[in-house]
Amino acid sequence: MKLTYLFIPMICVFFLFAFAKANRNNNLTSEQEQVDEVEVQKAVEIFFEGFHSQDSLLIKKVVHQGVMMQSIGKSKSGDIELSNQNFNEFLKSICSIPDTTSFSEVIHGYEIKMDGKMANVWTPYSFLINGNLSHCGTNSFQLFKRNGIWKIFYIVDTRSIEGCGEQRG
Repeated sequence: MKLTYLFIPMICVFFLFAFAKANRNNNLTSEQEQVDEVEVQKAVEIFFEGFHSQDSLLIKKVVHQGVMMQSIGKSKSGDIELSNQNFNEFLKSICSIPDTTSFSEVIHGYEIKMDGKMANVWTPYSFLINGNLSHCGTNSFQLFKRNGIWKIFYIVDTRSIEGCGEQRG
């Protein structure tokens, strides 16, 4: 009987320590997820900083060398189509925009989903040329983390001239 009285407190102490350790590990994971989320958003922000300053080297810092780019939009015939864009051609087109032309991709928010070393960033936007609305849509950035660094490996966007005044996202 006395052995049972000693055994019960030992079990309680064991479970108390096990719960405390598990809770501590959950908090560490949560803290790391928050750090990763900030780093993921920062990578996309750096992409846009390079985009707006026409700085291909800055863009390349956050983009994986094998990045794939696509757009979903209406063709001239009105059909919805998926088009591919070569990353190097994209950089050339951005860098060749004349100084007399102002352009801005206004981001309306960041929605980030993560699973370990993979992240998706959803960014509704409006695109302005010389202060006038050109089109709107949503970007979807896919990133992965390798050697502690988040890199964009896939970008797809939608482009439309319809519904641009509505809340996007």
